[in-house]
Amino acid sequence: MNRRESSSTFPSGFRVKLMAAMMLVVSVVTALALYYANRNLELSVERSLQQQFRAELTALHNIQQLRLAALVERCRTLVRRPRIQAALEDGALDLLYPSARDELRDVVQAEAAAAAPDAESVLTAEFYRFLDRNGALIPPQPADNVGRLAPELESRLTLPSVPDRRQIGYIVRADGRGGTALSEIMAMPIESLETGEPIAALVLGFTPVVDPPESGPAQTGIMRGILVGGVLLLPDADRPSSDELAAKVLAAIAAGDEAEGGFTLEVAGIPQQVFYKRLNPDSLYAPAHEVCVYPLADLVTQQRALRWRVLGAGALLLLIALGASVFVSRRLAVPVEKLAVDSVREREGRARAEHALEVTSEELQRAARFSSDASHQLKTPVAVLRAGLEELRESAGPQAELDIEVSSLIHQTYRLSSIIDDLLLLSRMDAGQLKLTFGSVNLSQLIDASLDDLGAQPGAADLEIEQDFPADLRIAGDSHYVGLILQNLLENARKYNRPGGRIRLVARAEDGMVRVSIGNTGTAIPPESQGRIFERFHRGVVGENLPGYGLGLNLARELARLHQGTLRLVGSIADWTEFELKLCVPPPGGEGR
Repeated sequence: MNRRESSSTFPSGFRVKLMAAMMLVVSVVTALALYYANRNLELSVERSLQQQFRAELTALHNIQQLRLAALVERCRTLVRRPRIQAALEDGALDLLYPSARDELRDVVQAEAAAAAPDAESVLTAEFYRFLDRNGALIPPQPADNVGRLAPELESRLTLPSVPDRRQIGYIVRADGRGGTALSEIMAMPIESLETGEPIAALVLGFTPVVDPPESGPAQTGIMRGILVGGVLLLPDADRPSSDELAAKVLAAIAAGDEAEGGFTLEVAGIPQQVFYKRLNPDSLYAPAHEVCVYPLADLVTQQRALRWRVLGAGALLLLIALGASVFVSRRLAVPVEKLAVDSVREREGRARAEHALEVTSEELQRAARFSSDASHQLKTPVAVLRAGLEELRESAGPQAELDIEVSSLIHQTYRLSSIIDDLLLLSRMDAGQLKLTFGSVNLSQLIDASLDDLGAQPGAADLEIEQDFPADLRIAGDSHYVGLILQNLLENARKYNRPGGRIRLVARAEDGMVRVSIGNTGTAIPPESQGRIFERFHRGVVGENLPGYGLGLNLARELARLHQGTLRLVGSIADWTEFELKLCVPPPGGEGR
């Protein structure tokens, strides 16, 4: 198939499809990038404004804490005044308020100071009252000048019992101008100088700081109010808005954390960040919450501006990306078309290679079958030849020369049978038809049997055999084929040994494997031949004059691999050659044989 014919099979609309796919991918990626970029920018602006809001709120709370600390210190000083202590210790309650009037003269503000408050007014009390040891109000006399307070509001100053620590509360009262005002009350226990137990309490009313300082957070639009008794006093907000916000805060308090929380509320299409916090935790007075409202109009404006900027930049980026996709799709189509032609050629070459592989596989199968069949067929004539030679030797009588010749021929038939058996075993292994019966094998017994067989071999009588192995060394394998491995290795050590030489066999269990080392004296294997000693029918220069056919080591290594083991030449130098066989130990609970 030529290039033109291959191109004709290529889809005609490939370039169009590629360009459409790239445009779709670019559009999706750009849209996602725009979405996440816009989202990240909005979140960044929102976090920035939130941090600004929290910082301003923290500054306002710091001012409140400083004021509260100053009030607490002033009230702690007042309750230690000696005349007040004396009136309470002696039970002279008729002298309590007259004594307190002189002691608290600099604390309770005058009418003029109340009309024109200054910087010190936040630390000046509007009124004061005393509570007895039961937390009930000790009523003042009309002329005691304790600060005006309606009787129904005085009842809110009482407590279930005299407190042992300061108590903070808030009450809503009329401001005298038809509106409402808020008073912050602080009850300080008065302790007995004799027993140290609280015997009464001084309740002072102060004007709370609701509006932040002009130089502080007010510049950013934070509105601060106090929610107490279901009424929210929020400056710069009308009554309906305050009531709606109070209902939202009360619902959030009921549904979540009573002490502190926040949420976003939308008013007239503008989101407002609302934050509330309990002002008098662990107080015996009614709970009061500070409510701060922060308009997020700037956030909406900045987010809209950023959104338009991102959309504009995204549109420009999308146009550039679409143009680039058209250009790239045209460039990419050229190598793809060439790839289509090459793929046709490769498919044809692959088909030829697969056909050749099938032919080769069939030939290998035929060769394996031929080797197996030939081995089987050769066994019968060899057996017949051996039987004829045995019969000839018996019928020849005591003729020494003839007996020697016939015995030599019989010995050759045994060698030929051994070759045939090895070839048959190798052919079965090559064809994957050799089945091993694995079990726990006593390797020590197999070594003893192999050494006994070695002692019966010609020329083994003058060899010194060293052996070192445990009495019950076990491996996982097939005892017949493991014995064949040992026989081949020991026969190799005998055959290539020198007269009066030495064979050493050491076996040990190490790291989940059994290591068998078989070494012998004799001429070393040349370095150039060491890499080929496991090849079939290979016989190096060392064994040229020795009987053999070069299958023993190959057969031993293949059987070791079938046992998940290894057989390798450790080294061959000077007068010593050593092989190492490694086999697996049996699993726990394996049956012995």
